[in-house]
Amino acid sequence: MPAAEKLDLYKKHKDEYVAGKQPVLVKVGPAKYLTIEGTGGPAGEVFQAKLAATYGVAFTIKMTRKFAGKGDYKVCHLEGLWWAGHKGGDFMSIPRERWRWKLMLRVPDVITERDLTAAKQALREKGKPPDFEQVRLERITEGRCVQMLHVGPYSDEPGTLARIAEFAQAEGLKLHGLHHEIYLSDPRRVPPQRLRTILRHPVRR
Repeated sequence: MPAAEKLDLYKKHKDEYVAGKQPVLVKVGPAKYLTIEGTGGPAGEVFQAKLAATYGVAFTIKMTRKFAGKGDYKVCHLEGLWWAGHKGGDFMSIPRERWRWKLMLRVPDVITERDLTAAKQALREKGKPPDFEQVRLERITEGRCVQMLHVGPYSDEPGTLARIAEFAQAEGLKLHGLHHEIYLSDPRRVPPQRLRTILRHPVRR
């Protein structure tokens, strides 16, 4: 009997992950994420520790369910919400050590708080660093958004964000909520000029 197909949330929700070189409107439905929050630049120790903790929880849940015969799925790309001191503030205009962020890994809707609790207990028993205790399971709904693929260094994002804002204005829409990034490339393996990142921002009339 052939193995069951591994769930790929990007294929299942492909309309939400359009990665074109021009801004487009997308409708993003409710989605479950493993999340963790923090402050500081992405090269800092806090960011790296919480990133590792989130992946630790994600893979523990995935493998536990797989070995229990509850199905398998691909762990999603890292995503992040970014803001300044108050939510919605322009984080790029302030020093990196004051950046606020929420790291996110999308998970299938079948993942429950019980799965998260079991994963944390397993990591506790392995003596892992305690950052995993801060990982939460959240359902987030962004609704209508404008998004666009950014190719190149993260430092060049303002130009792409300006195009997103111009597109929204031309459509009679206003940006609201938080700046959202979906990292399609691993910066440890891909040179800055080839990094691919989906930039997304919720909009409303």
